[in-house]
Formats: sequence, structure tokens, C-alpha cells
Amino acid sequence: MCAYVNRRGQVIRIGVGTPRQTQIPPMELPRYGAERLSGIRCIATHLKPEPPNEAALTAMALQRLDALVVLNITGTGFTRRGGGATGYVKEAYLAHLAPQDSRTLIPSPAAVKVEESQLGFAHNQQIQSPSWNISPPLSLDDLADQDLVDLVENLEAEFQREFIAQEVDSDNDRVLIVGLMTSEITPLQFQDTLMELARLVDTAGGDVLQTIQQKRSRVHPQTVVGEGKVQEIALTAQTLGVNLVVFNRDLSPSQVRNLEMQIGIRVVDRTEVILDIFAQRAQSRAGKLQVELAQLEYMQPRLAGRGRTMSRLGGGIGTRGPGETKLETERRAIGQRISRLQKEVNQLQAHRSRLRQRRQHREVPSVALVGYTNAGKSTLLNALTNAEVYTADQLFATLDPTTRRLAIPYGETNEHQEILITDTVGFIHELPASLMDAFRATLEEVTEADALLHLVDLSHPAWLRHIRSVREILAQMPITPGPALVVFNKIDQANSETLALAREEFPLAVFISASQRLGLETLRQRLAKLIEYAVDSR
Repeated sequence: MCAYVNRRGQVIRIGVGTPRQTQIPPMELPRYGAERLSGIRCIATHLKPEPPNEAALTAMALQRLDALVVLNITGTGFTRRGGGATGYVKEAYLAHLAPQDSRTLIPSPAAVKVEESQLGFAHNQQIQSPSWNISPPLSLDDLADQDLVDLVENLEAEFQREFIAQEVDSDNDRVLIVGLMTSEITPLQFQDTLMELARLVDTAGGDVLQTIQQKRSRVHPQTVVGEGKVQEIALTAQTLGVNLVVFNRDLSPSQVRNLEMQIGIRVVDRTEVILDIFAQRAQSRAGKLQVELAQLEYMQPRLAGRGRTMSRLGGGIGTRGPGETKLETERRAIGQRISRLQKEVNQLQAHRSRLRQRRQHREVPSVALVGYTNAGKSTLLNALTNAEVYTADQLFATLDPTTRRLAIPYGETNEHQEILITDTVGFIHELPASLMDAFRATLEEVTEADALLHLVDLSHPAWLRHIRSVREILAQMPITPGPALVVFNKIDQANSETLALAREEFPLAVFISASQRLGLETLRQRLAKLIEYAVDSR
């Protein structure tokens, strides 16, 4: 049996089973962070004369217990008359968590030290798993002489100093990334997706502390990664003091709910990270409307997984009685808001359609810049047209489409002709469907353009996969886009082997460096031929 006692000496929970079987769910524990203990100690009985095993110590770490006391009972049995069990406490063990650099808080030369495993830490750092101290066998009198209050105060002081020494930025989320690899993708593709997710988290303003990986034949329907891995995630989250867990695949509402209940902190998926970035980057009214629409469409089916508060009746005058639950009210309000936003986006779509028709009447050819996010589209637009579009080495640095005029040589006399070139939102592997729908007004700049410039970051290790991802998204467009010219960017950062492979695979492509302004004149000439071909084939 296990009894859980708070610092006032009150028994708050009793369970039949081991500390692992009776542990308190993370959502019911106080949330103090990695620098504090939970204020609860566990007193457990055990029928074998041995110290607490790793499962019990892991449960102690997951709950951040003040202490774990194991009472070894011996001589148990039943009397002949059926009068009940008899036995006595042969020995006791006292275990507690210990800071990484402090493992001598229980004074004993025979203290047992549990070996720790090393966990890979992002950015080439290393961090140890939770360490704990276990006392030697104690009698009940020796156990009663232990000053647990002083022990806990010293422990929390050490945890506080250790936490501050980690140089925590309170403005950023401390993130643990979880990657699941199935048979659908290769190991190289899996590593590329994890690197991309880490960049997405960094762009969203989070600090990636560690990445946990798992390989499974298929996704676990309840927890994605299985119960054992969830325990490892929860333990690592407690050790690092993270406040956010990000998965590399989309999660269902029930999976999010199950994971948050077992881990005890917020869990999001890749789509939610992308939506957060879009919300930060959108500048124009159109972009903000589209982002809000995508967020609401993503949120609506997930309301049921937001906990008990969404199932309670509303409070206050006019809300009592057998009326709607808060969940139903929220769902109806979100549905109404989605309808209003949809109408506004449709109006924006119609307005942009009229602008495009006006440009077409003037017979001004148009070119759309497309490519994987961070391929350098905005940098190229600035280099070609002297525009001042925001650029940064980040994913989705710009969202709102920007159109500028560009003079290119035309005909045999090399007279200059003006065309319109538009910078569009960057694509990404498995672009969420809600974003495809919400940004259709932006993506229509692609379908209505006379030609496309498909920009590729040749310095990226996964540039071939980026090309395939962009082509897959373009193939999903309701209207077939115009002819495309592949342009390899950042050739100054690519090695000679990659350049040779790209020239062999794409002999008609153009090779440039937008930041260094290399190959831009060749690009203008090839662009003129592309426009001439596109206009003639209308």
C-alpha cells in the first residue's frame, strides 16, 4: 500500500499497489516547475527486504515527491483462527531527488547511489537524467530522527540555484521535441523533419532543449508513442523543466488530451507551431484574417479536449439552468466567427481578382515567386526590384504577398519590358490543409500568374525533397499554374558535388546567389524567354 502525505501531515491519498501503480496523475499535482518539489511524500510498504526499485524511484521523480519512504514488512501471515495478518517493519529506506551536483544530503557512508543515464541535449549540450539518493537500511527510530523539513528546504534551495544557473529566458518556451518514425519515411527524411521542426520552434520563439525519438511500426492510437515512451517524455520534461512538448506529426484531440493528462504540461503538434508562426508574421489585414480563420478551423474540433472547464454550465445572470454547456456555447461562437471571417476572405479574394483582371487588361505579364520556405524569395525580390521586403534567416519570415514591377530585356533589340513579379508565402512539407484553405487568396497569385519562378535553396541538405514538396502542392491547385523556371539559390553556400548534381538533374535551371547578386543578369534573360513563351501559349 502507498499513503501520500502533504507537508501538514495530512493523508491526501491512499492506493493499493506499488508507487508506480498508485502515482498521482500529473494534472492533479501542483505545478511548481523544475526548481520546486511537489510538497508530497509517499510512504509505501514492501514485502521484500530490498531498497526501492527503479520503477518506484522513477515514479518519485515524475511526481517530484519530497521523499519516498519504503517500509519492508516481514513475518506476514494469517493466524489459524483467521484473525488477520501479522508482521512487523524489519527495515526502512528513505529516498529523495538530488540536484546534479549535490548527492550527500543524507549523511551516510553507505548511501546507495543509483547510476544515471546520459541524455542527448540539443545544441551539443549534455544533461543528466534525474538523480536520487537512497539511504542505507534504517530502523523506525532512525527514520523518525530524520529531519524531513530541513531536508526539503535544503533540496529546494539547491534546485533553485541549479535552475537559475541554466540561464533560462523566461520569455521563451522551454521545448521538448518528440519525433516518431514509422515505415512510411526513410531515416534521412525523418532526421530532416526533426531539424525542420526544431527551426519552426525556434522561429516561433521557443528554445529546443532536447529531442526524443522513437521508431514504431504504426502510430499508437491513444498516445502516439505508447505508454512506456510517454513515461520517458514525462520524466525528461520534469528533469529539464520544459513547459511545452511538440510532436512532429498531427495529433488528434483525444491524443492531445491523453498526453497532457500523463505528462502534465501542454502538448502541441507541428500544425499548431506553424499556425503560431503565421499569427506572429501576418502584417496586413488580409493576412491576419486568414491566420485567424485557420486557427479557428483548427481549434473547433479540439474544444472537447480542453478539459472539464469546457463542459460546465455558464455562470451569472441569464446563464443558469438547463441551458447550453460552455462547450456548446464556445463551439457555436467559433462557428459564427468562422462564417464571418469566411465572408471577409471571400471579399478579399474578389478584390484581388479584380486587381488581377485590371492588370491583365493592361497586358502586363506577371510572374510568381514560389518555393520552399526560407529559399530566399524575398531576398531575390529585393535584389531584382530594389524593394524593401523584410528578410531573415527564418522559416516563414514573410507571409503577405508583395508585387513589384521589374524591367527585363525583350526581343532581339533588348528593349525593356515591364512585368509584375509577386513574392508569395513559402511552402513547406505537408502544409496543413487549414492553411491551404485559408491562404487560397494568396495562393491564387500563383495560379493566375503567367509564369512561375521556382526558387530552391541549394545549400539545404534536403533540396531535392523540397522540390518534390513544392511540386506536390502546386499539383493540388484548382487551376494549373503557368510554366515554371527552376532557379537554384545560395550557390555560394553549396559545395561542388551538390552543384554538379543539380546541373546534371536540372540542365535548364538557373544558378544564382540573391544575397551576393550573382547570376541575376542571366536570370533576367531567361525570365524574358519564359515570359515570351508563356504569353505566346495563352
